[in-house]
Amino acid sequence: MKRFLLTLFVLTAAFCAAAQVNEMKLDVRRPGAEIASTMYGIFIEDINFAADGGLYAELIKNRSFEFPNNRLQGWSVSGRLEVREDGPFGRNPHYVRLCWPGHDQKHTVMENDGYFGIGLKKGEQYRFSVWARVPENIGAGKLRVELIDRDSMSEVQAHASAEILVDSPEWKKYEVVLTSGLTDPEATLRLFLASPVTVDVEHVSLFPVDTWMGHENGLRKDLAQALYDLDPGLFRFPGGCIVEGTDLDTRYNWKNSVGPVENRPLNENRWQHTFTHRFFPDYFQSYGLGFYEYFLLAEEIGAEPLPVVSCGLACQFQNNTMDAHQPVDELDCYIQDALDLIDFANGGTETEWGRLRAEMGHPEPFGLKYIAIGNEQWGPEYPERLEPFVKAVRKAYPEILIVGSSGPNSEGEQFDYLWPEMKRLGADLVDEHFYRPEKWFLSQGARYDSYDRKGPAVFAGEYACHGEGRKWNHFGASLLEAAFMTTIERNADIVRMATYAPLFAHVEGWQWRPDQIWFDNLRSFRSCSWHVQRLYTRYKGTHTLKLTDMEGVNVTGAEGQNGLFASSVYDAANGRIYVKIINVSDDAQPVSLTFDGLKKKETLKGVETVSYHSDDIYAENTLDEPERIVPVTSSFDFEGRVMDVTVSPKTFMVYVLQK
Repeated sequence: MKRFLLTLFVLTAAFCAAAQVNEMKLDVRRPGAEIASTMYGIFIEDINFAADGGLYAELIKNRSFEFPNNRLQGWSVSGRLEVREDGPFGRNPHYVRLCWPGHDQKHTVMENDGYFGIGLKKGEQYRFSVWARVPENIGAGKLRVELIDRDSMSEVQAHASAEILVDSPEWKKYEVVLTSGLTDPEATLRLFLASPVTVDVEHVSLFPVDTWMGHENGLRKDLAQALYDLDPGLFRFPGGCIVEGTDLDTRYNWKNSVGPVENRPLNENRWQHTFTHRFFPDYFQSYGLGFYEYFLLAEEIGAEPLPVVSCGLACQFQNNTMDAHQPVDELDCYIQDALDLIDFANGGTETEWGRLRAEMGHPEPFGLKYIAIGNEQWGPEYPERLEPFVKAVRKAYPEILIVGSSGPNSEGEQFDYLWPEMKRLGADLVDEHFYRPEKWFLSQGARYDSYDRKGPAVFAGEYACHGEGRKWNHFGASLLEAAFMTTIERNADIVRMATYAPLFAHVEGWQWRPDQIWFDNLRSFRSCSWHVQRLYTRYKGTHTLKLTDMEGVNVTGAEGQNGLFASSVYDAANGRIYVKIINVSDDAQPVSLTFDGLKKKETLKGVETVSYHSDDIYAENTLDEPERIVPVTSSFDFEGRVMDVTVSPKTFMVYVLQK
């Protein structure tokens, strides 16, 4: 009998514990801090073939024959040809001379497979262009351009072709539009010399006609659309580590990325060298997607631009001596680059760089408000270089807000050193980076609750949950990112910006994961992390609301809170309240939320709920199943002063309410 009673007591206690209601309260009377329009944004770095071979819609690799280790890298050639270096573009001097092979049955031909093949869609149009001339001035030459399927079982490999008459001894741009006869993710461009007259060719290019917003030097439409659909308030570019470069000679130089696209010089991508276990020795930056295109994209997706410029420090991970860096007393050219960038973005058409922006097609200023100086540098060498930048920018453009850095770590010696230094130098925001495993994200629900409100604001500039032993995109990692973002939202008075990273990855060319958007040559999918970011932008609100447990403690996944994280905001635009509750536990959690501050007979009404859940936390969306795990929106039949709900295990819930 005693054993039976003891068993009954244990079972009853276990049932009561499982059914324990998590009581919370939400003050709906007094909206708190204003949420910055820049709170949730995007950050692009040209890693994982994110730019060339990705967002940038150019389909030809090494289009200007400037790859340094082999001027014809990316090309297969036969017949008589030679690479020459006295071309029409001073910063891209190389071109190819195509000569008659000496026999009617022999051919001079060049083929390019693009980036992991050239992706073509049946019925779609593609704009081929080339700069060409007939150097010997003995009549017109002829080129034949073809889109081919090498593996075709039809009688011919070419499914689209056209001829171009090159009729001038002077360099001219020639264009023709081809319509693809089939869908092929790994097609090839073939270029024949189709006459006995020698022809020189330079800047051989192929773009889909249907690019984002129809721009000729444009972006891949589905990838840009995925950015637009995020509704980001901020766009940080052109990267982090690539701004530093493996060495200063190969840092990202924004001035090389503007002006006529055919005269933008090639740059060596530092991600070509970094990971020998994921090695891509032909990974270069054409600068075709440059600062003008980045500013334009920011404008078109409605995001504030945040450009990053070099502070004169090469990548400190890759360089152990100070000889690799620009001396502090020789920073003038770097500082001038920063000042000229602001002029390029905001200057009138009477200034040198404002005039260039206008010539490129945008006479109106871009309205730049922020500039980041340096990426994730550390040590005293960073603030001593940052200081003269701050002084120069403050003097010339006092309205521009400056973003400094807290280094590569989320805590520790360098982090603790740099935050006071950023405050001393008067940085407006401090960029924090954290790629961390599950345990870290679970422990950070209150990260910003106790930050100093008298110092610079926070920019959570690069973060992602890197699963312990499962370092790829999966639902469980995105759930913990959602939990972490409650501390960002709750502390909108100090956190003004946040961007997940990295942004893009080619499935055949990735070096780093997880990533927000994955793609191959024709398809793309939005990861679970993308959907979490979208839920925060969709239900961003305008002001914070105070949500706590019944003891007045923020709901941060702390001990005794049963794996729950929560935050809430008010949207002044529509009078709605958004409550976000994330349950990272393995058990369903009953929640009773009391609304404080309502008038005597006032109630709240339910509008909708959004549930983001997967039974398999290690599952992810894929190219074949791009919508395998997506948020589900339902109507919300509720009216009252206390909301009683049950949050399923491993679930991110959004509750939308209206007074």
